[in-house]
Amino acid sequence: MKAIVFEDFKTFPTLKDVEKPIPGPGEVLLKVAGAGACHSDVAVYNEFEEGTPGAVPPPFVLGHENSGWAEDLGPGVSGIKKGDAYLVYGPIGCGRCRACSRGQDTYCENAATNPYLGVGLGRDGGMAEYVTVPARNLVPLGDADPIAAAPLSDAGLTPYHAIKNSLPNLAGGGRYALVIGLGGLGQIGVQILKALTGATVIATDMKPEAMAKAEAAGAITVGGGEGQVERIREITGGKGVDAAFDFVGASSTVKVAAQSMARMGRCTIVGIAGGTFEWSFFTNPYEATLTNTYWGTIEDLHEVVDMYRAGQIMPEVERYSIDDGLEAYRKLQAGELSGRAVVVPHGS
Repeated sequence: MKAIVFEDFKTFPTLKDVEKPIPGPGEVLLKVAGAGACHSDVAVYNEFEEGTPGAVPPPFVLGHENSGWAEDLGPGVSGIKKGDAYLVYGPIGCGRCRACSRGQDTYCENAATNPYLGVGLGRDGGMAEYVTVPARNLVPLGDADPIAAAPLSDAGLTPYHAIKNSLPNLAGGGRYALVIGLGGLGQIGVQILKALTGATVIATDMKPEAMAKAEAAGAITVGGGEGQVERIREITGGKGVDAAFDFVGASSTVKVAAQSMARMGRCTIVGIAGGTFEWSFFTNPYEATLTNTYWGTIEDLHEVVDMYRAGQIMPEVERYSIDDGLEAYRKLQAGELSGRAVVVPHGS
């Protein structure tokens, strides 16, 4: 079968023929419906270096945002119907620690000794015609479009978890939320905030077309650059935002988020651009929290699918064949995509 493979650090992936996988005990073979191309994939093959934190040793098939139809069941699997569509929860922990027991494999206490981080992160992923996944990691999609759903396993789950944790800060009237970075995650973040809260959503980015999409989803937009924080605080009547979500994570965007906070607000850094921030008792608003999140829980993903099936969130996707999958990564790396690239190995 055809697959897009990460073969070495600092090396662009390759399209090659590999063996079709066979599901082992407790696993399901999926006929891949869609696999989302994520900036994290670019970090895997282009930014990380061998032996550094976050580096996942090659080779393996890329793709951690996956959906597909159950094709075959491994030994011991029940409750999965062949032919049904599922969304894949990508992280895979040890399955026995406290974090994994609550469905939060991203925070597995034994991550350092696990053989891989997840599907498409050390273990072969969904940028292929077929992929095997643990049956536990499948979330049923019903009759919803699995191709458009594929990015939700990260680009939907990650903002959802961050926003869900911040809901107490956005409960009540007169609340403000700030979204920084209007790529795939930020756009869905705006949709989630509008669906789950009554807060006024402020969204900021450097690209006018990205801000136009956020405005269409109900956000008030502020362009990046000089005076950005002042304009954000002006919209809030001077008090600042009650919850901020930085989907970039660069030093400059973390600074904007922190400086836009209200007292007792919550600032969540979601993006992993490696930025840093200097904290001071005299500049941090009293009792304002600076935190971070990574992906989310299996339970969260079930709730994301519920929102998707209800029409509350809808990712914008650009579809590519498996033969054009490398072009999707090239455009992603060059910043030429307006939506989420989804590789469709078996046609639309």
